Amino acid sequence: GIVLVAINPYEQLPIYEQDVIYAYSGQNMGDMDPHIFAVAEEAYKQMARDEKNQSIIVSGESGAGKTVSAKYAMRFFATVGGSASETNIEAKVLASSPIMEAIGNAKTTRNDNSSRFGKYIQIGFDKRYHIIGANMRTYLLEKSRVVFQAEDERNYHVFYQLCASANLPEFKDLGLSKCS
Repeated sequence: GIVLVAINPYEQLPIYEQDVIYAYSGQNMGDMDPHIFAVAEEAYKQMARDEKNQSIIVSGESGAGKTVSAKYAMRFFATVGGSASETNIEAKVLASSPIMEAIGNAKTTRNDNSSRFGKYIQIGFDKRYHIIGANMRTYLLEKSRVVFQAEDERNYHVFYQLCASANLPEFKDLGLSKCS
């Protein structure tokens, strides 16, 4: 199948707006320029035509924008499925595990707030192809970061937050009073 490769342009571009979603909706793959929405439209069309589950693999280097690319694909599905204004599903899915995100982000040489998780997102559709729910599973990619960081990189943010808060009375029972 098709693999989407995320490449971060390092600036916001006006290529993910509502009018661009509508421009790609109903188009065949290859009729327009390569785009996240072209990949999403192809998966959506095949799901409706074949009545079979579809997958989009989003690949790219650290900091390339894989999570943002998944967000844009979900926005596309919500818009073409008629549920964007009703549910804002992509925001709900991506905000579904803020504790995991806080624990799993670290500073890397390419990104000050890079997620160190892989994500598997399942989106459920009804018979009219409207989004009816979603589920996100995360898995830790870098267990080694707990004990080792490359030069100019940091451990998970949560460790620094815990150390900065170690003097709070709530932390006495956690044994975090001697952080250095």
